[in-house]
Amino acid sequence: MAKLVFALNQSLDGYVDHTAFAPDPALFRHFIDDMRGLAGVLYGRRMYEVMRYWDDDRPEWDEAERDYAAAWRSQPKWVVSRSLQSVGPNATLLAGDIESAVRGLKAELAGEIEVAGPELAKSLTDFGLVDEYRLYIHPVVIGHGKPLFAGPRPPLRLVANERIAGDVVRLTYVPA
Repeated sequence: MAKLVFALNQSLDGYVDHTAFAPDPALFRHFIDDMRGLAGVLYGRRMYEVMRYWDDDRPEWDEAERDYAAAWRSQPKWVVSRSLQSVGPNATLLAGDIESAVRGLKAELAGEIEVAGPELAKSLTDFGLVDEYRLYIHPVVIGHGKPLFAGPRPPLRLVANERIAGDVVRLTYVPA
């Protein structure tokens, strides 16, 4: 049975905004290795549209960016959306009964399925499907934006903390 993990970068004040801060080279390498080890990634529509950046090769990319793109492209992706009609390569559109679809994925697969997108994570948490939360805390305060948590969560229990790279700390929580 697969484990569903919500993992995302956030500012010290709890916001997610890929334009406000970026991973340093060591953290980016961590994310490349993480992507390679997943059973797949479950996206909300908005996050999937952001990540589609990695579908096309870009001449300005360095080796690490090419490595990440290759790892991302190789992973199965499931996209939860009521508005999209189709998705890109190695991706499957999920619509309708999302709870049953995700329960099925968890039952069929082994390893970790990463959840990307605060709204999707909230819905999956409400269904009791998220097994672990990995918060990558960056030492920046942006003061506005999309909060990491799109709504209240049941109590969580800290199971690990680790400095990943530079000043970024990963806090790992499970439902209490």
